[in-house]
Amino acid sequence: MSFISDADLMALALEAREKSYSPYSHFAVGAALVDKNGNVYQGCNIENAAYSACVCAERSAFFKAVSSGVTSFEKIAIVGGKAGEKPTEVAAPCGVCRQVMREFCKPDQFRVLLGTSPDDCKSYLLEELLPVSFGPENLQEA
Repeated sequence: MSFISDADLMALALEAREKSYSPYSHFAVGAALVDKNGNVYQGCNIENAAYSACVCAERSAFFKAVSSGVTSFEKIAIVGGKAGEKPTEVAAPCGVCRQVMREFCKPDQFRVLLGTSPDDCKSYLLEELLPVSFGPENLQEA
């Protein structure tokens, strides 16, 4: 279990949000992902004129961690909103990001923190955000 508080993790997600490249949607998102050893991987959304080439902040953080050899995670904080303004509403992960989380995380243990600031944060289990999910175990041979 990590030693980083939920509030500190939300602050790191806000910090990552500042690096967002979102010239088309003007919706900046930051994420901070904690692995099982307490290391933090930050990510931000990165847009592209060819929209299908965009990547969300959550996947950016996961891909950074996985490309470093890490595949076991504890929790992620996500914060987003209109670029240049303080977030005022929760920015929940899209379906693709939820499925990426499902690939590497136990749905009944991995926590997803959603909020607008370190003082405004609610925790969800991945299984609450992606019920009746499809995961790696569904492809294992019997």
